[in-house]
Amino acid sequence: MDIISHLTRTVSPAVLGDDHNPAKKNLLEQFYAIFAVRLADNDIYNRFANDNIARDDQSFYDRVWTEDTHRDQIARELASHHNVDVTAVRGLLAMAAPLAYHEIKSLAGTTPVPQFLNDNLAGYQHHIPVWASAVLPVGLAAAAPAGERISTTTTTAPLRRQEEKDGSFMKALLPIIGLIILGALAWALLRGCQDNPEPVGKPVITEQQGANGDGQAVAAGIEPASLRIATGENSELYACRMNVGNDTLQSNVMTALNGVFGDDANNCRADVDDGFSIDMPAATQLATILPIFKNVPNASMLIKGDTITVNAPDAAALSKLVSDLQAAAPAMTVMAEGPLNEQSEIDNSLTASQAAMDNLGQNPDPRDVARALSLQVVNFEVDKAVIPDANKVLLDRAVKLMEQVPNMKLMIIGHTDKTADAAYNMKLSQERAQSMKDYLVAQGADPSKLMTKGMGETDPVADNSTDQGRFRNRRIEFVVYDETATANDGMAINNSALDPDLNPLDSDNDDLTPDADDRGVNVNMPDPDLNPLDPDNDDILPDSDDASRGSALDPKAKN
Repeated sequence: MDIISHLTRTVSPAVLGDDHNPAKKNLLEQFYAIFAVRLADNDIYNRFANDNIARDDQSFYDRVWTEDTHRDQIARELASHHNVDVTAVRGLLAMAAPLAYHEIKSLAGTTPVPQFLNDNLAGYQHHIPVWASAVLPVGLAAAAPAGERISTTTTTAPLRRQEEKDGSFMKALLPIIGLIILGALAWALLRGCQDNPEPVGKPVITEQQGANGDGQAVAAGIEPASLRIATGENSELYACRMNVGNDTLQSNVMTALNGVFGDDANNCRADVDDGFSIDMPAATQLATILPIFKNVPNASMLIKGDTITVNAPDAAALSKLVSDLQAAAPAMTVMAEGPLNEQSEIDNSLTASQAAMDNLGQNPDPRDVARALSLQVVNFEVDKAVIPDANKVLLDRAVKLMEQVPNMKLMIIGHTDKTADAAYNMKLSQERAQSMKDYLVAQGADPSKLMTKGMGETDPVADNSTDQGRFRNRRIEFVVYDETATANDGMAINNSALDPDLNPLDSDNDDLTPDADDRGVNVNMPDPDLNPLDPDNDDILPDSDDASRGSALDPKAKN
């Protein structure tokens, strides 16, 4: 049985996705062979034979190779021989290990995995590189250069048949032996054509694969780590979001951001969850990438997997940015963002949100629910807060999910771009968030489990100088409402984590009720700074409650 070809057909597409780099495909083939030899050792396999290994368990690779030096050597050797960034290699191996494990178990059927792999050693042994002998069990498999087969016998010398001194007897037996072999082959072929043969090499089909019908195994739940940032008019850090798999990667990215953007980086919001990869291929190169990006004002950049996508309002600056980044990070794929296709973006977002909700399962994590709902683009008409019919199907499902997770509380946050007046945007974003809540409540959701907040233009995720950036800034977000959440927690929020009043004219934290930043104010008084939705008549920006007072900033005010 050709185990490596099977894993290449089923596991590699799930690991590589749209990346068709042949070097990565080849290094995975070598890894599968090394991995198979490792699992062929009974002592190693028995360490986790009875464990329930998830397909997205990226720590499983560390349990197969508990020696840090061995894992490091495997990554460095594969990276060196295939000219792939070593950080990217580590991520590929961590993703591939649990998927390959499940495929091998499926191929083995009722046969113990170590026995199955030893029985089929000749089918994959020739993929094992010479250097791998240092990281494999002693004596289990001899390493050979890729392309050279090794016999499963105890010697690599050519086999020679010893003939009797009188060879006539053996010659007489040859026709009989030939008939026996032909009969055995015919029997095997007939068994292979039975209506219900024993399962051999059946690819594992996930729920996502079944929905997509693409015939490829899918690494469910694991998304590449990503960093999305934008610069402002003065090249300051205007927007910053990251999705990472652990605190270590978050810390590494934050260190690089602080080194280039200073204290502005402290406002970067991070979603840290094991649903994201713990490796970012560009992480070790951020110290070089970020200064180049910072030099371009009003630009956006998305780093995801081994791809960097950038945009800027000036075509010449964008072209130079792509060129400079590609020279600084040759292992990455750098591209300019294409023209905005709103309908395609909307359709793709609804499909992605539906797929994410399909994969939630029973008793889902509230953060996963919030992520799934936030994937959708809610394409409100200009200046309106009417929910499009296309989004109502997803919201109906959200109501049922809230029934499954009765303790889940969600905050619905509305955002706008920067094309209108700041106060108008604040009011519109609140109205849109409230519209989402009203619909959910009308469908049966508990209103006490839903909070709303309008952020206006104050919390962008992209630039406001390009069509693509403005499109991304106009959005509805769902986050888990959590009293213990911190200000930069990507998928949870509390009353002070995001500024609910958000006076864009100052740098204060203008909270819903007065606190230390409301200078000169009695804390028992209503908020005098800015709450454009309250009836206090105390606002400094335009809204609908100040019929009798206002300022020059307020176009609706009556002097």
